[in-house]
This record gives sequence, structure tokens and C-alpha cells, in this order.
Amino acid sequence: MTRRRPAAAGPDALQARDADATPVLRWVSCPQCKGDSLYAASNPYRPFCGQRCKDIDFGAWADENFRLPDQPDPDGSIDKLQ
Repeated sequence: MTRRRPAAAGPDALQARDADATPVLRWVSCPQCKGDSLYAASNPYRPFCGQRCKDIDFGAWADENFRLPDQPDPDGSIDKLQ
């Protein structure tokens, strides 16, 4: 008898197999305020704890606060391509 490889375990596969099991709640740290945040489909603001923290983070992205520092090309190779 040959063994079959189990199917890839995704969220749907786990729910189908463990239909009676209660889902495990995963609490994470909110990236903005560092408070507790529920990381689940029931939290529309995940990974943030609420709308306020989500809006503050979006505003920081819009203001380009999360950009990488510009570094000059040390050997000028970009100029050679043009």
C-alpha cells in the first residue's frame, strides 16, 4: 500500500478537518500604538487595533515618512546606462 501525501494545509483545510474546534485567537502588538490587537478576520483594522491607528499609519505613508534613504550611485553605473 502506498502512502498519500496530505493536502496542503490552508485555513479552509483546517476548518474542514476541525469543524468542532474553536478558532485560536491571536493577539499581536499594534504597529502604531503597541497596544493589543486581535489578528483575525473579525478585526477589519488588522494588524492595527482600530481605525485611529490605521489612519495614523496611512497618513505617515501618504507623507512619505516610510521611504528609504536616497544613496548616490558610487560608481556612476546608472549614468552609463543612459
